[in-house]
Amino acid sequence: MTPVGAPPPRLPTRERTRIPGGGLSPMLSRLAEERATGVLMREGGMLYLSEGQVVYAESPATPGLDALLMARGTLDEDGWREAFAQAGERRRVGRFLIDSGRIGEGALELCHLGALFDAAYFVLGPSSAPVRFHYGEAHWLGPVRPVPVAALERETLRRRELLHAIWPDPTTDDAPLVRAARGSGRTVTPRQGAVLDRIDGVRTAADISRSLGRPAFHTLVDVRRLAAAGVVTAGTYGVMAMPYGGQRQPSAGIRADHDPVPAPGEALPPPYADDPHITLLKRLRDALEAL
Repeated sequence: MTPVGAPPPRLPTRERTRIPGGGLSPMLSRLAEERATGVLMREGGMLYLSEGQVVYAESPATPGLDALLMARGTLDEDGWREAFAQAGERRRVGRFLIDSGRIGEGALELCHLGALFDAAYFVLGPSSAPVRFHYGEAHWLGPVRPVPVAALERETLRRRELLHAIWPDPTTDDAPLVRAARGSGRTVTPRQGAVLDRIDGVRTAADISRSLGRPAFHTLVDVRRLAAAGVVTAGTYGVMAMPYGGQRQPSAGIRADHDPVPAPGEALPPPYADDPHITLLKRLRDALEAL
């Protein structure tokens, strides 16, 4: 029994993902404080900033905004090429798409944020390679929906934690994928089945994402769950990819040896159905697929 006048018990709260003191990229944190405009080039891709906020992200590991829009039938290739030809040099492709009626402003913002967070996850990955910043450079898409650096870093860390909770071994993230020698006998979801259909011992998760026209992080989630279930494993490398060093034109990872993959458990990983962060990811995914 609680004594009269005693303070009420504290309500349970979810701890926010904490960003390291120097941020995921000390240079990015400094540029945000400076309200800098330009492009930050890292091993995993590029971040475009406008007045200290991130307005676009590109990575060779992810499909671009154009690929996602065309894969869902929201925009055809001719429409995208026209927009780039008409407004690319002026860095106003996004505004041209809206003003010409090819896509609604809300739909473009949603797709833009999905592509930005997807690419930023890989751009802000751990790396010891040199980092460069070119002041004054703008992206051809133009301003759509700027994202504060702190919010971008927090979401990137949250995604890392999610993947670790599903399956802590990251070797399947960038290695060629192969089906496990022994089948697990587990039923897979239709989304996971689409990924399995494209596993051939050569394709990586990034290759499969581009083939499906899906955000790369969504594919990583499926691959980690399949790895945890013992359905897929990481293969061996042939030719290693070169670091990213240039802006991607519309529509057009080096990995060290790791220890052997731990033996997968017999049960599928927990679905995390009650996690509000997972619910938000699913809503974003469903909205992108409904376009």
